[in-house]
Amino acid sequence: MNVARADHTASVLQNGKVLVSGGWNDDGALNSAELFDPTTGNWTTTGSMSVARYHHTASVLGNGKVLVTGGWDDNGFLNSAELYDPETGNWTTIVSMNVARAYHTASVLQNGIVLVTGGYNSYGYLNSAELYDPETGNWTTIASMSVARYSHTASVLQNGKVLVTGGRDDNSILNSAELYDPETGSWTTTGNMNVARADHTVSVLQNGKVLVAGGEDDSGIFLSIFNSAELYDPETGNWTTIVSMNVARAYHTASVLQNGKVLVTGGRDDNGILNSAELYDPETGNWTTIASMSVARYSHTASVLQNGKVLVTDGLNDGGFLNSAEQGF
Repeated sequence: MNVARADHTASVLQNGKVLVSGGWNDDGALNSAELFDPTTGNWTTTGSMSVARYHHTASVLGNGKVLVTGGWDDNGFLNSAELYDPETGNWTTIVSMNVARAYHTASVLQNGIVLVTGGYNSYGYLNSAELYDPETGNWTTIASMSVARYSHTASVLQNGKVLVTGGRDDNSILNSAELYDPETGSWTTTGNMNVARADHTVSVLQNGKVLVAGGEDDSGIFLSIFNSAELYDPETGNWTTIVSMNVARAYHTASVLQNGKVLVTGGRDDNGILNSAELYDPETGNWTTIASMSVARYSHTASVLQNGKVLVTDGLNDGGFLNSAEQGF
């Protein structure tokens, strides 16, 4: 890649290219962006964002543009938002969110509207949520979550609801989960995870269930990084503990492949940074260790390309910030 970065975003565009934006490195917060073309295997620089940011979100909208929200720069937390147009390669600043936030989530609902949840800013941990409507270009504050949280996950279920899991608040790591219903605009509490966790991964499987894997709990005297995994059943609202991963990891990635299996890559455990990878098979319920990545990394991204391969980009390891990328499958 052209720039070393971590805590960036990677978005698979409708034209098949991958847009990498923002992040940070030894020089501070980045506003640069670049494109990966799977047909040539090359990276090219594209227009820079208006604002340098990391721990932000990036969402591919129904019209093909990419919405970037929040994060922080070298001066503080951001409520700014901007759009990337793949046809022109340019960014346009749009109306800002109502609340500045980083470590939040952004989910594209089935109706095309984007739901932003939680995070934190200089005022503390957030339970607030808001919606972005691409047709009007406006943000609307909606009902707040029952729990303030950041470093959580949000997943759009097959029934259209959004499942929010875990994360941190000002006291501890959370095992709570809740659902947002776009039809009613309300939040309801659902079953708690069996393990409180943050910096975990969540994957919506082809059978509709939700796989949670890994993460950490740093609320006690000692840091605990997990290899545990569990499944959420939207029909019952319950969680079931399943076979654990072969390696404990946090700050990793999880990607649902075209064959329905889940690829987990990298992250870090209690001993260091990982290059290991493994596959979860929903049909057997088992994890299988596979060939390792060429580079150990965490706080990286993994994107499932239209050709079915997975592109892993950048991140951190013991040597610092990475500008490397690799493909698997």
